Order: sequence, then C-alpha cells, then structure tokens
Amino acid sequence: MGVVTKRSSMTFFSDGNSHYSHRVRIVLAEKGVAVDIIDVDPDEKPEELADHNPYNELPTLVDRDLVLYEADIMMEYLDERFPHPPLLPVYPVARAQSRLMMYRIAKDWCSLVDGILADPNGRQAEGLRKEFKESLLATAPIFAEKPFFMSDEFTIVDCCVAAILWRLPVLGIELNEAAAKPILRYMDSMFARESFKESLSEVEAEMRH
Repeated sequence: MGVVTKRSSMTFFSDGNSHYSHRVRIVLAEKGVAVDIIDVDPDEKPEELADHNPYNELPTLVDRDLVLYEADIMMEYLDERFPHPPLLPVYPVARAQSRLMMYRIAKDWCSLVDGILADPNGRQAEGLRKEFKESLLATAPIFAEKPFFMSDEFTIVDCCVAAILWRLPVLGIELNEAAAKPILRYMDSMFARESFKESLSEVEAEMRH
C-alpha cells in the first residue's frame, strides 16, 4: 500500500455512469455538502483510489481519515454527519422500514438493472427488462399513495429509486402503459428537484437527450 495523500476536504470518487454513485451524489446535493467530486473511468482508475480503498472500487468517499466504500453506508454516514435536511426518519421503526426498502430495492431491482447494464444486447437482457418492467408496474400503486416513495418526505430511499428511474432510457424500458402514470408523475417530481439536477454527472445529463 502506498502513502495515502491526506485531503483537507471531503472527496468523492464517482463513476458517472453508475446508479450507485448517483444515489450518493443526490444525497450530497440534497445536503449541500462541500465536496470534491472526482469522475473516474472504471477502466482507468487512479492509483490514489487503490491507496484509499482496498477493493479499488467505485464509489469511494474520503472524509479526512475516514474512507467509505459502500454506497448505502456513505448515504447513512452523510445523513448523520450533515443532519439537515434529515433523509432518514427519526423513529426506529420507520428507520428500519426505510432500510428494509433499500434492501428490497437492491434485491428486486438493482440485481436486474445491473444485469441489463452489464450486457444490454446479451441473451439474458430481454428477459431481465421484462422482469424489471413488470416489477415496476406492479409497484405503481405505491407511487400513487404518497408524494415520495412510501413517505410524505424526501428520503434516502428516493435517492435510490430516482437514480434507477433516470436510467430507464439506457435500460431500454418505456413506461407508456396507463398503469404507469403514478410512476411517471413521481419521476417528473424527482427530476425537477434542484438537488437532483445538481447531482447529474455529464454522462447522466446526456442519458435523456
């Protein structure tokens, strides 16, 4: 391991294509955190990243002597480190429910999304698209119940969901069914947030143009 250069400010090593990096950038923007965001090509990672992160993976968050390299841990750390506005509920039961939703999103959606993005034209991709779209449409009534995802307030869960929904065109998924209207309304609301606009990398900004 080389000598790690101490950074005086918070630094976020980000993959501009990754929805995992994106969800953290949304939290950073929502909190208004002063952070140095370094866009990293996953195929040409800087040596400094390996010095900080033993897995040499993205995203990686460096805050002085602290190094974090799992997106959901970063999000919760940022919420505790910068408590306003709060992105997790105050009460333990509600906090546990939010964490459970993040777990379910990872199991039910992220696994499908990652499979599609890994090989968009592969033999498995069409089946994964169908499964993901059916799962999204099945949750449409949930999107209709509250202004945010299962919440009256914007939460960490919305950061996860919005980062995935922004990528629907790249995933090759169109929601033109009548049943999708609550999801489309949710997307319009999320994508109009200033923090969401600020969170977009150059690559992400081009995904819908």
